[in-house]
Amino acid sequence: MGKQTKLVNVGGVLIGGGERIKIQSMTTTKTSDVERTVAQIAALDKAGCEIVRVAISDEADAVALKEVVERIRLPLVADIHFSPKLAVMAIENGANKVRINPGNIGGEREIQYVADCVKAHKIPVRVGSNTGSIEKNFLEKYGRSAEALVESALYNVGILEKFGVNDIVISVKASDVPLTVKAYTLLSQKTDYPLHLGVTEAGTTEAGIVKSAVGIGSLLLQGIGDTIRVSLTDDPVQEIYAAKNILRACGLEEEFVEVVSCPTCGRCAWESMELANKVTDFVRPYKKKAKLAVMGCVVNGPGEAKDADLGIAGGNGSCLIFKKGEPYKKVSADEAEEEFFKEIRLLLDGE
Repeated sequence: MGKQTKLVNVGGVLIGGGERIKIQSMTTTKTSDVERTVAQIAALDKAGCEIVRVAISDEADAVALKEVVERIRLPLVADIHFSPKLAVMAIENGANKVRINPGNIGGEREIQYVADCVKAHKIPVRVGSNTGSIEKNFLEKYGRSAEALVESALYNVGILEKFGVNDIVISVKASDVPLTVKAYTLLSQKTDYPLHLGVTEAGTTEAGIVKSAVGIGSLLLQGIGDTIRVSLTDDPVQEIYAAKNILRACGLEEEFVEVVSCPTCGRCAWESMELANKVTDFVRPYKKKAKLAVMGCVVNGPGEAKDADLGIAGGNGSCLIFKKGEPYKKVSADEAEEEFFKEIRLLLDGE
């Protein structure tokens, strides 16, 4: 159980307050291109995204929100930089939450302008600080550091509170993983507002997943964090799959089908690696607690995967399907995929 933070309602999705960790992503489309934006949000929704963020870079984007919101199921967060006016327009056109960047939204006057609109529409705001846009005074005082990120975020939180806004989420992201972890750890000690975790500009798929898993995962294991976004230079659907895997690896999601597989070695005499990938793709949509094992050979296969509900291990021209570590039936290597999938469907669907 992580730290008990304040509860914030984002368009019906609850974050903080002991609720389970929520998964977020962000569209890559131009928001004013309503058709493409709605299509991408639908794909994210199907993959398991729970809150979606869109960029509001001009008035056309802000105006388009009205139609986008009407055509999607997910709560929508408007991402704002530089312009309090665009924040207000986005809120008035249906945004369920607004994200502002302390380093570029302006001073108290601009924040009050946004705060008044946020209060009128009863929506939360995320104060999203990152190393690329820390205010000059905090950089001069602390340098590019965790302290600068945290103090920048909390200073702006204080201004929002001054103007009556208390439904707040905070993030302090960096592209440097140790800096990100240090900043969130420090922030968690200083506030009870829910925290949105992420490693910003994490990179392309492989590198980005590794950096995000290390950064986000280490914080989650400390009980820090209420909602996460994995930032990848890729189709945002991949962010959802990565986020799910991080939560599962941290033991924070139970209703899924786990697939364990060995790395294979010279003893492997069948295409176990290919089958492991096919099985992983097949079970991804299931919301059911189960464990499957695809093992390269029978030397250690059934033993290492003894707690698997269903497993398979290969030999010379044949494969052994086992249940709970006990042999169930032997099939030829040529029939292994078909037979194993039959058993998977029986386990998961009762077919």
